[in-house]
Amino acid sequence: MTDETPDPSAPSRWATWASGLEDRFHRFRERRARKRGLVPTVIPYSGYGNDGWIRVLCRVLLTRPQTSSKAAKKSIRGWRSFVSIPVADAAVTVRADGQEITVHADRGGVVDAEIPVSLAPGLRTITLETEGSEPVTANIYVVNPDARLGVLSDIDDTVMVTALPRPFLAAWNTFVLDEHARRPVPGMAVLLERITQEHAGCPVVYLSTGAWNVAPTLDRFMGRHLYPRGTLLLTDWGPTHDRLFRSGRDHKRESLERLAREFPAVSWVLIGDDGQHDEELYRAFAEAHPENVAAVAIRQLSTPEAVLAGGRRHIDAPEGAAPWVWAPDGAGLAKKLAEVGILRRYR
Repeated sequence: MTDETPDPSAPSRWATWASGLEDRFHRFRERRARKRGLVPTVIPYSGYGNDGWIRVLCRVLLTRPQTSSKAAKKSIRGWRSFVSIPVADAAVTVRADGQEITVHADRGGVVDAEIPVSLAPGLRTITLETEGSEPVTANIYVVNPDARLGVLSDIDDTVMVTALPRPFLAAWNTFVLDEHARRPVPGMAVLLERITQEHAGCPVVYLSTGAWNVAPTLDRFMGRHLYPRGTLLLTDWGPTHDRLFRSGRDHKRESLERLAREFPAVSWVLIGDDGQHDEELYRAFAEAHPENVAAVAIRQLSTPEAVLAGGRRHIDAPEGAAPWVWAPDGAGLAKKLAEVGILRRYR
């Protein structure tokens, strides 16, 4: 008798079909854009590294000739971020520490590559270039081997106020808003700045389920509201070869696991809000890697924000774990983190 039980890990036929259709659509748009004279441009993102390696992040898009990477980043806002044309499988030359290494973009034009390069700790720059493009620089924060504390923060409703129903949030952020229409969460930039100032060499990572399309907008928002420089870890929309839609929760969980592997000596202050799944994800991570969690700080949404977010999902801290604190804004979280020893108390 044949066992006809489906393999849950097998690729979905619909997902395979949808991803193939998306690839053909992107190739069609790329061919037409190149005929119109558009050329590849590298949009650099900030990466990070450790002793002997760096993580390079960027995206390759087609833009008008003589459009600088900086100008392209400024023009990619709102709905334009969605209709930008990625260059799948683009070869990108990385120049760092006197070396030249070629990496390749994925099917969405995104480069996320770890390369063997030794750079001194601190903020460093590398050069990126693709076929016929002008060289651009990207920041790399090389974590000091002596660093013992890091900051990992969610974005939506944690560093910026979204006040939108969750089902519409991603579409609104991508198609409509630019950084001028977003509001920072009160006191959160000061909180993050205090942590980085009081803990020398503290790496900062901003983790979101947002698409790479909105990275330039988020980057401008962070700079405008004086958030500490850090690495954005975003994801991509659309089908993959094994599922119709990418999982934002899986993206966050896998990113946390990766950071634990890459920086085993670093304990993270995990910052999120109580309107999504941050508490659930942070609790699971704290249980699996207690040595990598210094504290968990959860921003409590206001009642209107919680209604739009679909309610609150309060989860108690695991027994014997690192301290958890809750407050409605950055100032309140700073006070609570001072009480548990993460920050110095103000007199």
